[in-house]
Amino acid sequence: MSLDIITHKGRRCVAVPIEEYERLNGQGPPFPPVDANGTSNAIDFARAAIARRLIADRRSAGLSQQQLGKLAGVRQETISRIESGKQTATVRVIDKLDKAIRRAAAQTKKRKAG
Repeated sequence: MSLDIITHKGRRCVAVPIEEYERLNGQGPPFPPVDANGTSNAIDFARAAIARRLIADRRSAGLSQQQLGKLAGVRQETISRIESGKQTATVRVIDKLDKAIRRAAAQTKKRKAG
């Protein structure tokens, strides 16, 4: 990987490819490449989309993977594999994770209001 050092608004910065930035930034796996027809592998796209949404929702609720796993009854290792795009989540697991995140978010909202 090639890195460029640039100056932006008087600050020295390192320019990296967007895929590397997203990986380092923890936004989840990259979306699959698009072919000449404008299509990509649907399973890989779904995995990446689910992973990114799960990461964003979990962080928004203020949960670690470990905490979410405990609340949802899902192993932390499973959450890690889903968030990295290495595993396709079942509807049952997605439902468990979604319900746990919603409960945690509601509890956080109650604490802030009270």
